[in-house]
Amino acid sequence: MRISIQWLSEWLGSAPEPRELASRLTMAGLEVEAVEPAAPPLPGVVVGEIIERAKHPDADTLSVCKVSTGAEVVQIVCGAPNARVGLKAPLATIGAKLPGGMEIRKAKLRGVESFGMLCSASELGLSEDASGLMELPGETNTGASISDALGLDDTVLEVNLTPNRGDCMSVQGVAREAALLAGGALRGPACAPVPAQSTERFPVELEAGAGCARFAARVIRGVRADAQAPLWMRERLRRAGLRPISAIVDVTNYVMLELGQPMHAYDLRELDGGIVVRRAHASETLKLLDGREVALDGTVMVIADRSKPLALAGVMGGDHSGISASTTDVLLEVAFFLPDAVAGRGRRYGIVTDASQRFERGVDPTLQERAIERATQLLLECAGGVPGPVEATELRDELPQRTPVPFRPERARRVIGAPIGDETIATIFDRLGMVVNRSSNQWQVRSPPWRFDIAIEEDLVEEVARVHGFDQIPETDPVVRQAMPALTETRVSEETAADLLVQRGYFEAITYSFVDPALQSLFCPGAAALELSNPIASDLAAMRVSLWPGLVRALAENQRRQQPRVRLFEIGRRFSLEDGLLTEVPVIAGLAAGTALPEQWGTRSEPVDFFDVKSDIEALLRATGTSGEFRFAAGQHPALHPGQSSRILRDGRPVGWLGRLHPELEGELDLTYSALVFEIETGPGLAAAAPQHREISRFPSVRRDIAIVVDEAIPVQALLDRIRASAGPLLTDLLVFDIYRGAGITPGRKSVAIGLNLQDISRTLTDVDTDAVVAQVVTDLEREHNAAIRDK
Repeated sequence: MRISIQWLSEWLGSAPEPRELASRLTMAGLEVEAVEPAAPPLPGVVVGEIIERAKHPDADTLSVCKVSTGAEVVQIVCGAPNARVGLKAPLATIGAKLPGGMEIRKAKLRGVESFGMLCSASELGLSEDASGLMELPGETNTGASISDALGLDDTVLEVNLTPNRGDCMSVQGVAREAALLAGGALRGPACAPVPAQSTERFPVELEAGAGCARFAARVIRGVRADAQAPLWMRERLRRAGLRPISAIVDVTNYVMLELGQPMHAYDLRELDGGIVVRRAHASETLKLLDGREVALDGTVMVIADRSKPLALAGVMGGDHSGISASTTDVLLEVAFFLPDAVAGRGRRYGIVTDASQRFERGVDPTLQERAIERATQLLLECAGGVPGPVEATELRDELPQRTPVPFRPERARRVIGAPIGDETIATIFDRLGMVVNRSSNQWQVRSPPWRFDIAIEEDLVEEVARVHGFDQIPETDPVVRQAMPALTETRVSEETAADLLVQRGYFEAITYSFVDPALQSLFCPGAAALELSNPIASDLAAMRVSLWPGLVRALAENQRRQQPRVRLFEIGRRFSLEDGLLTEVPVIAGLAAGTALPEQWGTRSEPVDFFDVKSDIEALLRATGTSGEFRFAAGQHPALHPGQSSRILRDGRPVGWLGRLHPELEGELDLTYSALVFEIETGPGLAAAAPQHREISRFPSVRRDIAIVVDEAIPVQALLDRIRASAGPLLTDLLVFDIYRGAGITPGRKSVAIGLNLQDISRTLTDVDTDAVVAQVVTDLEREHNAAIRDK
């Protein structure tokens, strides 16, 4: 939320120092993410008044204007369609510097000299409106600095509120916090009730149980349809991040930002008979203000008239009854909707609005009459009109009831770790607007109507701590024994696994556990996934059944930024849904794309291949101390290339996958270059053997190399397993150092060269010993795999 310091100062009596205020608010739990000027510097830009306008002699779209700066009259060539005599607009004089680095110089346009530039709001960096000159009020002083005329010497705070602090989603709410922390008083603009000038009322009916407990309405007739909100109001809306639209809409937005109470204005001509706040009927549809038509059901609350729904209550108004350029008679509506009746309803349709964010968190249920009086006051000032009486309807039994929360001061001191006295705590509660009953050691504290986040004692302890000041809590040494946690050696820790992959050139990623269901179906078609009932976005609507979708989406973002080599891994959980039971499975997943090695002069660039990533996985699995238990077996996965995919097995049990993404999937995702992915269950996959003592032989080892020719279909792993079984305990290491296909080898066969390291723990091996082992190995390979010794 963006808060103007000038606007805030109206509520505090004086303008606080922005950075000091930002620090106080942040320490109190309202994180200020940015402190920014309200506008860029605009030296040399003044208020100019067009006193004469003539058509350009050589251009149909240009005009030649005589513009007064108060001290002189200058000639300006202008192309704006709204340039006219009497208009006051920003004038950038010669030497002025505009946002973007543009410096104004004397120029000649189609043969006519121009001594400056009349500016739009877009050219000044104040808004995106570039349709014409920025029109200033007629009472603005000609020649005044534009910064002074618009009050641009202001600072804006960008406040990031936590979901529980809906009471601070307004200038009033932030001012309340600032006054609380500074020990000052909260003021605010005067807002006396506006007397009714007619007796016209509009009937309102609230359906019990629908979710609306209070509804205030007021008819105002004769509003000027062409009226604009005053410049000061439009400027405050701009600084808050809202675009000015019309007087009526701007007033409702202004009141929402000022008081935190969303409100809506209806075109009275479009309403039929009366207002009914009810649950939607199953067959109803509603065209919203953004043009979308949504299907409604009985879980959604609507504001309707006697014949049709008018608005999605607490979320967005309907297009049919909205304010238009011809609206002169309006019905102002200010309601209190129960948070549970609004929460998630907008997101169901992919809608998040300023109104829904406030109603979901809770709006002060006593604020409605004040808000409608403030809106009436502002609207009459800028657009005129004849107001009727305020009609307030409520269901008293459905209004939120504040029950006292038990609070023990002694426990608060113990939890906070600071000696805060009872009187200090009572003063803090009083400044927070809470009512305290101190009749016993256990106080009873009732929160004010604008606080929906105070429910248990811990909430009150937190309030005491943050208002007292977290930085005021003294540092103390711990008084409890610090126990070292047990560190197991029976599994490879996630930190060790992460460090190992980082050493091999990977970067750790953190992706959402929620994924796009359509994207997930490309990776795991047919896999059951838990669908979220209240997704924060349509592309984050299902729990992931694999980490690959998130990683591949990150890869696509990197490729769009011309990254030639990407290595990512993530340690997280996938969510398996079987027979209605959700299981969280810890996994480590990764991907590699681009070149095998970073660009260098020592070797030519080669794309990463299956065996590059396989070696990374083998290095990870070696950390378990039982790498001999793992096997890579050909397997089929819908997301992987059918000829380059492998099941990772441990003692015959599947623990993961490795492979290249399927070409069709890569095309569907528009990847620049191919990627290899892996995923390993960390439970069974990273279980480790406890280290054990093993004697090191003092005798030399002997190496024997053999080259055998076998059928192409025989996996090398099968040959290695047979050699280990045949060679017995003398075999200490086994190495494949060459695979050859080509001249001298029968088509359909391959030559595999393998090195055997032999060693005994008690003696030096002789040639007889080693020859016997090699002979046994060769015999077994010939018998089991039809292998032949390659002699050339």
